[in-house]
Amino acid sequence: MSTTETTPGLQETYAPHNACFGCGPANPKGLRIRSRVEGDLVVADWTPEEHHQAFPGVLNGGIIGALLDCHCNWTAAYHLMKAQGAATPPCTVTADYAIVLKRPTPMGRVHLSAKPVDIQGDRVVVEGTLTAENGKVTATCRGTFVAVKEGHPAYHRW
Repeated sequence: MSTTETTPGLQETYAPHNACFGCGPANPKGLRIRSRVEGDLVVADWTPEEHHQAFPGVLNGGIIGALLDCHCNWTAAYHLMKAQGAATPPCTVTADYAIVLKRPTPMGRVHLSAKPVDIQGDRVVVEGTLTAENGKVTATCRGTFVAVKEGHPAYHRW
């Protein structure tokens, strides 16, 4: 597993059977991020493996996109759960997201941080960052995540 955290994340707590490549605890070949709540932020720490490289010493941009997409999606789900006073988060999907790769991300532990910037009904706009071990923000994300209803393929996928 590529995560550096040992405490259960939102993923293990609310979706232990999820097989998503980025965040599914049940996917042994996935990234298996563990998002956790710290105040108003949702954060995660993750360490890449050699096969996650774009070229020697630099993390692949597609992996960065998957990390930020899944982490921001869980941020949206968690904050929708809180806004609705629910006991479990709704199933959410990515409606849109944009990644800005600000500089190469060196291999090594990365830190993800995300927060909602707008919540309206079943939609949440989230902004997130990926910070390299050297303390530099190497990528940012802004996306819209939506709770899905019965009949959608992702409904109750957990």
